[in-house]
This record gives sequence, structure tokens and C-alpha cells, in this order.
Amino acid sequence: MVRSGEEPKPAGRVTDGTGPARLRDRFLQGEPVDMGVRTSILNSWRRSRSLGLSPDETDLPYREDFDPGGRIVRAAVPVLDRLQDAFSGSQINISVADGNGTVLLRRFGDPSMARNLPAIQRVPGFVFAEQVAGTNGIGLALAERQLIRVYGAEHFAERSQGNACVAMPVRDPLSGRIEGVLCFGYPRSFEQPALGAAIRRAAENIERRLLGQSSAHERALLRTYLATGSEAGLYSGVALDAVADEFPPRDQAILREKAAELISRGQRAAIDVTLPGGRRVTLVSRPMTSASGVRGFAVEAVLPGAPAGGSLVLPHQAEELPDLAALSAVPRPARPSISLPSGYLAAASGRAVAPDGDPGPAGYGATGRAEGGSGSADGGGGVADGGGSVADGGAGVAGGAGAVDGGRDVADGGGDAPYGVTGAVDDRTGSPFPARGLVMVGEPHVGAYALAARRRLELLSEASARIGTTLDVRRTAEELAETAVPRLADFVTIDLPDAVLRGEESADPLADLRRTVLHGVREGLPFTQPGKRMEFGPTAPQLHCLARGEAVLEPDLKAAAGWLAQDPEHTARLLAHVHSLIAVPLLARGVVLGIASFYRAGSSFGDDDRSLAQELAARAALSIDNARRYTHERTMVLALQRRLLPHGLPDQDAVEVAHRYLPAESDVGGDWYDVIPLSGTRVGLLVGDVVGHGMLSAATMGRLRTAARSFAELDFSPDEVLTHLDNLVGRLDREDPDGKGSGVIGATCLYAVYDPTEQRCLMARAGHPPPALVRPDGTVSYPDLPAGPPLGLGGLPFDTVEIDVPEGSQLVLYTDGLIEDRHRDVDMVLDQLRAALAHPERAPEETCQAVLDTVAPVHPHDDIALLVARVHALDPGRIAAWELPADPAVVAEVRASAMRRMADWGLDETAFAAELILSELITNAIRHGAGPIRVRLLYGRTLICEVSDVSNTAPHLRRAASTDEGGRGLFLVAQLSQSWGTRYLPEGKVIWAECGLDAA
Repeated sequence: MVRSGEEPKPAGRVTDGTGPARLRDRFLQGEPVDMGVRTSILNSWRRSRSLGLSPDETDLPYREDFDPGGRIVRAAVPVLDRLQDAFSGSQINISVADGNGTVLLRRFGDPSMARNLPAIQRVPGFVFAEQVAGTNGIGLALAERQLIRVYGAEHFAERSQGNACVAMPVRDPLSGRIEGVLCFGYPRSFEQPALGAAIRRAAENIERRLLGQSSAHERALLRTYLATGSEAGLYSGVALDAVADEFPPRDQAILREKAAELISRGQRAAIDVTLPGGRRVTLVSRPMTSASGVRGFAVEAVLPGAPAGGSLVLPHQAEELPDLAALSAVPRPARPSISLPSGYLAAASGRAVAPDGDPGPAGYGATGRAEGGSGSADGGGGVADGGGSVADGGAGVAGGAGAVDGGRDVADGGGDAPYGVTGAVDDRTGSPFPARGLVMVGEPHVGAYALAARRRLELLSEASARIGTTLDVRRTAEELAETAVPRLADFVTIDLPDAVLRGEESADPLADLRRTVLHGVREGLPFTQPGKRMEFGPTAPQLHCLARGEAVLEPDLKAAAGWLAQDPEHTARLLAHVHSLIAVPLLARGVVLGIASFYRAGSSFGDDDRSLAQELAARAALSIDNARRYTHERTMVLALQRRLLPHGLPDQDAVEVAHRYLPAESDVGGDWYDVIPLSGTRVGLLVGDVVGHGMLSAATMGRLRTAARSFAELDFSPDEVLTHLDNLVGRLDREDPDGKGSGVIGATCLYAVYDPTEQRCLMARAGHPPPALVRPDGTVSYPDLPAGPPLGLGGLPFDTVEIDVPEGSQLVLYTDGLIEDRHRDVDMVLDQLRAALAHPERAPEETCQAVLDTVAPVHPHDDIALLVARVHALDPGRIAAWELPADPAVVAEVRASAMRRMADWGLDETAFAAELILSELITNAIRHGAGPIRVRLLYGRTLICEVSDVSNTAPHLRRAASTDEGGRGLFLVAQLSQSWGTRYLPEGKVIWAECGLDAA
């Protein structure tokens, strides 16, 4: 039973301009009163005014056709009699209205009130529904579907200004439907805190008596069943669990479930049920009518080969039934009988019950529990937890039925004989166990409630498995809609703010709300389509649900003034297709994520549906918030990752490069690539992969890429670069406060250096996949390059391999995310990669796209970094080289030859600076190095001057004092060149300087 708290209450009419009287006047004049009026009252005022009601209207509709002896009246009369005694002498007016707001009963604490009050307050039959009476206790309790208090001027009508009231809906515990309203009216001066508790207890007593009426029907059916069986000589007495162990609890639950569905069908039928152990049991349902006119069905279990006259067994509580003592005196048959557990009273809503007791339209609903009666349906299968007694101990109906997918229909509505459906009969003496047994008796609509309860529980269970399977906000919203249609609603719309779709929190959800999901049993309805911006009016249920923070139910949209007022033209078109609405806010961890709207085209939603929709929305909201947080974190990590990757390619002539970075579908990792211009027109190609995913991996990747670039620009060889990176990763591990030096950080790397002057490539790798070499003739090979240990292990050497790379070849470097996948064989993927690369005519950009289209996993679980470089050779005509002995006399000759070559290249403006640089470098090599000495000029984007010798002595730039005779040569080199440096060879070194072509 849903009970909500009470709102803070004002004191009534006051004269300081702040009480309800003044606020109501301001509201009627069109002034804003949002901060001074309780939400429920303000909403009711708005609905009343939108319906065209006038505050000074005094006439209320009167119904002469109300039922003075209906179900709610029979249940409420004893309770109202006790209330009248409890409030004897007071000015309290006690009333009970039906679900339409028509007052059916009146009681007064002081009998003289009946003579002094106007007819509308003392005579049954007047209608107090909000749509005709405005804001009042009965009408507002029906509209808000919860405990309501209304004080003085909070009433919309002038006639009620002097009174206060407290009203409470009364629900059918089986269906969850509101059967009526209990209302206490009293002068404002009589206000007492205990009235709220008193009306709650009284409503619960009425609900318990409503449950007792259903229990009485079950007892009447059971008596009829017993009497019929006794007269036919089928059994005598009630066997008490003679062989209770014959059916384990799981089998018993299955049989009760199938029996409840048979009863809910309301037809004569039989089905074969196969139990988990392989045993087959036939369930037979047959109609019966009690002496008092109660119509229902009995369901019996019949074993294969059972005799037609076998004994029948009732639940063990049946021995406590009154008026059955005479039956127990009849001798019992010698043969034992099947003992099934006691029946339970279903406490669920599947069909509403009309006042005449006939089943109404099917629906959903929640369960309720009544003291002394059956328990409410539990979370496991709809079986009540009340121990099986019904009111005063009668048998009941098992709750929680599901689809009979484990059985086979034998007959449905055919033949009159309830027995004989199992074929041959074996009536031999000493049969090992009993023939047949009663599973349950009940009314069809009660079985339907049990079936609906079972299906609601199944829907919640299914929602746990279906909602939140991904970390995508939009997909999670779609899963909510797909779960709810058609088992709860016919159409579902979900509106999310743009900020939530981006992974952020929305500062103003209503300002950027957008239709995200529209899902229903059919298409073509005039709903706002996905992608459109949503704007809800101030009276719309969607806005109301956000203000209240809970689901809002509109059972009949044709009477929902707030919904109709938001967009009359649009809502009018929708009314041709939908009938009822539940608007639910998507709230998680205090964050407003959006609004889910559930629509039905046929029957109306009830309170149980509202509870179910709220539960589904709450589960989905948590999943959406998880997805939003993940999206936010992934966006930040991806932004960090992309900021740490190269933003553009450096200017160089050695290679034509294209690259791709594809993040993993689930998370961002630490893959990186780099293109590094080196001295002597060489270029370094680098690809690496940090183990793991997330922010830590991305940050570690940034540190490693920066370090790798620094090591490479120092002109270290590939194996030396990897050695320095290996030391760095080990140091990061040791410095990690959480890693405790256990090697939590790891990485792989491949580094290749291509020299366009020699068309050779020097490469080494640390636990990384080998590169692919695509030659100009289309052959694809994977160079035999020692794998080397991953970075971070420490102490192990890395091997360098040098290969020939003809001009026009392509070097393809990649990370393991491209080729490694749990569903694919690596060798097969490498073959696919070979086939994709066997097109040397493609440009690197085309090669990148072809590889991702044909080789990359459809749903990558790891990052993919791809680098494709087509190599070029430096024109031999742009290379000049000389070899000279360590003799100062030859410096002038080499300088003159270099000047002539630069003149041939048209570099007259650069020649002066280059001449000074060459003179200083050659002189230093002769003076401080060892011969032979080699000089080389490389003409590309810049002019590079190189002087090499076989000495390992490195020059150092220093600032010479004014009294020093030397030490200024390298200073001049640094001033005249764009950059300069030293790179070491296996034997000796190279000192180089790079001059801009516009240098004077």
C-alpha cells in the first residue's frame, strides 16, 4: 500500500496577507503564488480554474443511482460506526465516497449536525469529484491518490471556507485500485495531529474488510467443492499432508502458478505440466457456483494413470474451516493421497472488479496486505507470505501465476467431465501414491490479479537484465522503453537534456530538454519525434513530476486539464490514440536526468502501474547516470588523449605520412604515435601502447611520448631510446604510490629511423607487434625484428635491425588493438592485413582507411593507433660529400668546393653562413678529432652541413672570456645556424648544423 507523507500546513484564514485566503485571492487575480501555497493545493487550484469552475458555485451534482449496499459500503459501515463512537460529541463529519467522488455514507460525531448542515454535507449521493466541486478533501484525495489535508480558504469553493478536512484513499488490497475515499470534515479549530493517524487506521480497517469479502468468496467456493466431492463419494474428510515430500517446494510452486493461470482464464480446461524432475502432472479446472452465487473454479492435480475415484486432498489449513466437522466423520479411503501445500490468497492487481463483482478489464497493479488475512505477493513468484490462511483460516488462491509454457493444453472449454483426461486408469490396490489432489479454488478475477502480479515481478527481473547493458546514455534510455512496451505501456517517450547526452549535468533541464526516445507498439502517432526540442507547459504532468520528484498519474487524459492545457492542438490529436499517462522523473544521485512518459491506448493506468513505472525509471536513471558519468569521464580522457597526441605532421621530405587513432569502444587507452624529424634529413617513426585504460593510461602515455621524443631528438639509436624508456617506466612504477613497485605500469613500443640518403631503416621494438613493409611491387612482409621485452621489466637488452627500404615503399606501424581480438586468430588477422596492404598505388591516407575498414574489429576492445609512411629518397644531385685527411691545409680547398656546389644549387645567399660553419667545424675536427674526416652537404628544405670523424670527443659550447684566444667557434656556429648538434656513430661522431635557405 502506498502511503505518502503530509505537506506542511498553514493555519487557515489570516489577515496579514500571507495566509491561504489572501493567496487564493491573488491566484484568482492571476498573480504568482508559487512560494506560498502547497504544491498539491496549487495544482488543484490550477486544474479547477482550467476546468472553468467558479469559486462561488454552490450546486453539486447529485446521483440517485448510487449503490447504498455496494462493496465499499459493506466494508465501511462497521468502521464508521466505531469512528462515530470514538468522536462522539465532536463536530466531525465522517463520510465515505466511491472511486468517482460520490458520497455513499455519512456519520456525525454530534447527531444534531445532521439537522444543521446543508444537504450537500449530510445527504449521501452528492458528487465531490474535483472536476465538479473544485479543491476539496474527497476530490483532491482522488486526484493526488494520497493522504490529503485541506484548510479553510484552500478550498476552491466559497461555501467551504470555514471548514478543514483530512481525506484518505481506500484501495482494494487485491487489485490496488482505489475503491473509495474516507474523509473527516471538521471546523478549523478542531485540528489535531492525531487525526492523520486515525484516518490511516480506519482506512486500513476498511481495506482489511474488503479483503475479507474476497476471502469469504473463496471459502464459499471451497465449501461447495467439499460438499460436491462428498456427495459424489469421491473422498471423505481432509487428508493432512500424507505425503508432503512427494512434491518438493519448487514443484509445488510451479503447480500453484499454473493453477492460478487456469483460474484466471475463467474456462473449463486441462493442461499437462512437466515438472523439473521429468514427472508429468495434469491440472484440471472446472467451474462451480456456491450457494450464495459466487462463481469460481477449482483446479485439481491428476497423476498419469490415476483412478477416477481417487481421493482428493485439501491444503492443511482446510481442517480449520468452520462447518466441515460433519464431513470429517465420513470414513476415508485406505489409499493415501496427494498432499499439496496450502493455497494462498493472491494479493495483486490484474483486473479491476466492478461493483457487481464481475471481472473488469485486465490491468496491472500492486499488492496489499491485510492483517489476519492472506499475505501480499512476495518477490519470488507471487506466492503470498501470509502462511496461507484466508481471513479466518479458509483456503485461498495461489498468487503469482505466469505463462503456462511448461504445459500442454489438453482441453480448453470442452467436455463436461472434469476427470478422465489422462487416459488409462490404474486402480490397483496398493498404488504407491495418490491419484489426485486439489491445488486451489478461486474466482477468475482474483487469478488474474495473481497472474498480473507474477508478470510485474517478471518485468522487474527482466528490467534488471535488460537495462544498463551498455554505458551509452541514449541506448540505456532505449532499453527502458523497450522493456516497458508492451508489458506496461503501449508507448514510451523519454526526454533528456542535451547536457546529459554529452555526459554533463544540466544546469536547467527544462531549457535544453530534447526528445531522445520514442518507442511504441506501432508507428505513425502524432508524438514529437526524436531529436526535437521539448517544451512543457507549467501545468503539464511532466513538469509536475519534476517538481514533486515522483511519478504523476493521469488515469484519463481526457479529464487531465493540465495535460490538455499545455498544447491543445497537439494533445487533441494524441487523444485519438492514447488514454492514460504516467510521467516519471529520471532522478539519480540528486541529478535530474530527464523525464520518461508512459502512455496507454486502452485501459487506464493505476497506482500499481505508477509504482512499477517509478521502479523501472529509478533503475534506468541509475544506469543512465552511470552512462552519463562514464561518458563524461571518457570525453575528458579522450580529450586528454587527443591533446597528448600529435596535432599536425612536421615538415620533412623523407616520408609521406598518414595516421589514425581509434579509441576503444568501452574506454580510452594509452596508444600513441609520433613522427620526429632528425638530423641529416632522417625521420623517426614511433608507435607505443601503455597497458590499461582510463585517465592514468592516458597521462602515462603523455609522459612516455614526451620522453621518447626527447630521447629521439638527442639522436640516440632506436635501441638506446628504448633502453631509456625502459628505465623511465621502471622509475614510474617505483614512484607510483599505489603500485608499490609491483610493475603496474607497462608499455610496448616500436621505434624506426629512416634515412632517405641511404634508403635504409634502423628499427627496434619492445614487446610490440612487428611493422609491415609494403614494397613498390606490392609484396608485403613483416621484417624479422626481435620482439624485445616490454618496457618496464628492466635489465634486458634491445636489438636493432637495419633493413633496406626502396623508394616508394610503405612502412606500416600499428598497435596490438588492430590485430588482437578475443574472437579472432592473430595469424588470420595478419593475413587480412597483408591483403589490405598489397596495394602500393594507394596513398597513405587511403591505406589507413582501407586497413580500418577491413582489418580493425567492428567493436574494438582496445585502442588502435595506425601510422603509414611512404618513404622517399633524397635526390643524389642534392648530396655533396668529401673525405679529407686531418691536415689544416685542405680546409680551404674543401671550402672552395663547397662554395661552388652551393652556387650550382642556387644558394648564394646561404653560402656565406655555410662557409663560416664549415670552416669552424672542419677546423675543430682536425684540431680535436681524428682522421679521416668526412664532410657532407645535404640540400633539402634546409641546407645541412655535416662534419664527421672517428673520435668520440664531444664539443661543448662555452662563452669565451674577453682575454681568451679561442673558444668562440661553436658560438659562431650556433648563431649562424637554425640548429646544431652531435650524433654518435658506431665509430666516431657527426657534428651537424642546419642553415635556413634564406640565411644571409
